[in-house]
Amino acid sequence: MKFTWYIAGRYFKGNKRESRFLSFIKIMAIAGVAVGSAGLLIALSIVHGFKSTINEKIVGFAPHITVNTFMNDPMNRADTLQVFLDDIPGVEQAQPVVLGQVMIQSSRDVSGSGIKGVPVDGDVTQLREYISEGNYQLDQTESGLPGIILGSDLARNIGAEIGGRVTVYALDGMPSPLNTPEIKQFTLTGIYQTGIARFDDNFALINIDSARQIFEFNTQQASSFDINVGDMDQILPIYRVIRDETRFPYVTESVYQRYRNIFAWVDLQEQTIPLVIGVMVIVAAFNLIGTVLMMVLERVRDIGILKTIGAKSKAIRKIFLLEGLFVASSGLIIGIGISLLFYWLQVNYQIIPLSEENYYMSTAPVEPHLIDFVIVSGITFLLCALASWLPARIAAKTDPVKVLSIGK
Repeated sequence: MKFTWYIAGRYFKGNKRESRFLSFIKIMAIAGVAVGSAGLLIALSIVHGFKSTINEKIVGFAPHITVNTFMNDPMNRADTLQVFLDDIPGVEQAQPVVLGQVMIQSSRDVSGSGIKGVPVDGDVTQLREYISEGNYQLDQTESGLPGIILGSDLARNIGAEIGGRVTVYALDGMPSPLNTPEIKQFTLTGIYQTGIARFDDNFALINIDSARQIFEFNTQQASSFDINVGDMDQILPIYRVIRDETRFPYVTESVYQRYRNIFAWVDLQEQTIPLVIGVMVIVAAFNLIGTVLMMVLERVRDIGILKTIGAKSKAIRKIFLLEGLFVASSGLIIGIGISLLFYWLQVNYQIIPLSEENYYMSTAPVEPHLIDFVIVSGITFLLCALASWLPARIAAKTDPVKVLSIGK
């Protein structure tokens, strides 16, 4: 073992003659680095978890790309557009849908809602994964009525229950004896819950044939097209291809445009929270200046003796620089341990609950990334090395003659 490493290790471990105050500030310096690094790693894992969960819910619920008409008028030749979209490389599935606003009534209450008609064999979205009650069924049920799926908040607001009868009213313009609403009854087969209020409180799903009957569309008409791509990274490139190849009155929109406010909120958190929490690491690192300086002052006589027996200034500087890095590494190891413990506790016991109405999820999600541990460790060591350099430099300039003469 090198001389400098041996002395630095002995100083870091301390001895019986070491003052309690020096031991205390050393422990506080380690605790500061531990809390700062743990706080930053936990914040990063939660931010990543938020982003992944929100992206998964939105991209899972909403189609990746939609094609509408400029004034939301019906597409009269949806079959022609279907052929065009199916031929675009990267498009996994494209399907016509019928959209509209309706009144939905159960035996208890009534509420306004958006409704979407999709093919019976399934929607392009991952709505099946969010079914919390019942099952995904849009075709004819045992009651002889087609199935309907409601958002959890909408079902609760109107008091609808699985297996119950739901009546849908569609009206174009003001009601009158000559303008009566289209009425169709359904059986509630499924209730979904995404945790995102704008999805759960005003949206219903039915089969496209029933939707065409309600809104008086023929079999070749649709309100829009929902498109899913095979590779998530290709959403924007394929969106640009469709946008450039379709002409007025078609309007193409990606999921990132449609829900830009939610994505902007997530990006803002990802950019600002780590910076705010990162200040803790900076403060903890520069607390080492005072800690290492106290170590230097406490061992001035030792420095004089070491120089007298031939230790060079470079070696003295390295001893105290290493001692500062020992403090940093100890704090960093403890901080990483705390962050991993938090990850395990949150995954298994959900120790941090959230308001689902405000955060779109019931518990704080955590998603640690290896690169975060590497970056946080590297930055912590760099800051601690810079903070330890000044006291170590002061120690190296200590004059052994003055130190030993004062000690006599």
